Amino acid sequence: MECFGCNLANKQEPVNVVWEDDYVICFLDHEPYNEGHILILPKKHVRYFDELDENTSNSIMKAAKLLSKVIKELFNPDGITICQNGGSFDELTHFHMHVVPRYEGQNFANFYSEEFEQVVVDEVGLSKTKRKIINAINSI
Repeated sequence: MECFGCNLANKQEPVNVVWEDDYVICFLDHEPYNEGHILILPKKHVRYFDELDENTSNSIMKAAKLLSKVIKELFNPDGITICQNGGSFDELTHFHMHVVPRYEGQNFANFYSEEFEQVVVDEVGLSKTKRKIINAINSI
């Protein structure tokens, strides 16, 4: 079975990578809830949270911590939501975790709605955000 998440995680599809190690890749969501919305995916195929090996789960947590710090510095959100949707709610059929900057007054239920108004970002906007995040990571 072809896995779209595996293709993303191994750069066989275009992604805006902001950080990676031997186990995970982190890239900007192509349809962000807010600027700075990042996905963390294991490089090897894993579908469910309870299937993660120790090295991969440690890398996911390390990435989430690093990215949360950078998002706080760059975008000054009122909070950050870190979430993972498994099973039939996983449209990639590959484990992935969202790191999402959030602001007062936003109804996060919209995140799960097919009809919510997303931040409109083109490739130029994603490239600018990518550079900001990479520069912030490199300065840590």
